[in-house]
Amino acid sequence: MRYPYGMIHGRFQPFHLEHLRYFRLAWEKSERVIVGITNPDPSVIVQEKLNAHRHLPEENPFTFTERLMMIQATLREEGYPMERIFIVPFPIHHSERWRHYVPQGTAMFVVAYSPWEMRKAERMKKAGLEVVMEDSLSKGISGQKIRKLIATGGDWQQFVPPAVARFISKRGDVGRF
Repeated sequence: MRYPYGMIHGRFQPFHLEHLRYFRLAWEKSERVIVGITNPDPSVIVQEKLNAHRHLPEENPFTFTERLMMIQATLREEGYPMERIFIVPFPIHHSERWRHYVPQGTAMFVVAYSPWEMRKAERMKKAGLEVVMEDSLSKGISGQKIRKLIATGGDWQQFVPPAVARFISKRGDVGRF
């Protein structure tokens, strides 16, 4: 089955290779893909009991625009037709706002690595959204690990697409992590 719209979402702090794999899941089953960047505005981030670190400023070093630029550069470099891809802010903690960001009939793709992802899927179903769960993938990369490697001068580039590595390296402020 192909959906008219498929949506992935995440903080993408930074956009890494597992995020690209997540995008491909939705791409294979959708005519168009919406990439929802969560925590787009630090002033509306909410602490979640199931994931106690996601709200902290140090866990969200990249702005919405920086993340959008990393994702666009990666998908262009990978050869995806950008006219079928939409990158939007997605206020994950405010389900009452989702209808402003998610077209009717969109399939919400969720990769369930932890209870936090399961909770998000429940909230989406409760809001009347179709959820496509993927729970057979194991998590091997995390943004937290990548940010730590950047801060300590480790080999972080192997975990991100080349476009993201170039973007972060050009910023010249990797010491802020």
